[in-house]
Amino acid sequence: MSETTTNTPDGAGAGSAEPDIADLSYEEARAELVAAVTRLEAGNLPLEESLRLWERGEALADRCQAWLDGAREKLETAKAKRADTEG
Repeated sequence: MSETTTNTPDGAGAGSAEPDIADLSYEEARAELVAAVTRLEAGNLPLEESLRLWERGEALADRCQAWLDGAREKLETAKAKRADTEG
C-alpha cells in the first residue's frame, strides 16, 4: 500500500502520512471512514483538522461507493450470464 501526505485546504501538509485512498480495500476505507466520523462527532478538533477529516471522509465514502458499485455490476453480469444459459 502506498502512502501520501494529505494536504489541508490551504495546501500546507498535514504532517502525517495516510494511505492513498485509491489503494484501500472496501473494508479498510469503511473502517477509516467510521473512525473519521467518530472523531468529527466528538467535536473537539481544531477547524483545520475537522475540514481535513471531512474532505478525507468524503473521498473515503466515494471509494466505498465505487467498491459497492463494482460489486453490484459484477453480480448483475453474473445473473445475466446465468439467465442466458438457463433460458
